[in-house]
Amino acid sequence: MRSVLVGHAWLGLAILFEVTGSVFLQKSEQFTRIVPTVAFIVLYVASFWFLSQALKSMPLGVAYAIWSGLGIVLTAASGMVLFRQVLDLGAIIGMAMIVGGVIVMQIFSHATTH
Repeated sequence: MRSVLVGHAWLGLAILFEVTGSVFLQKSEQFTRIVPTVAFIVLYVASFWFLSQALKSMPLGVAYAIWSGLGIVLTAASGMVLFRQVLDLGAIIGMAMIVGGVIVMQIFSHATTH
């Protein structure tokens, strides 16, 4: 059980670093600003390293589904807060479905651990 919790902690860090990296990707202005560009690269490399650590205790498909799904939602939320990007009803419903899918997978799937 401990390895599963550790795996989820690694996955949480992977998501946090990926979302933060995406914010710096936006701030890099298509790689024309050096500091945000370097930050984006470092954060994405760290995110993939954390994801690789999570894969020691959970299957690739499950880890990737959670990483990408929650990354999408948190990145969209970051865009709304930091860059004043507006989401329409379809985007909000779609992201709610992603979160619902992750919750269903965590509660009902036996594939979430090795």
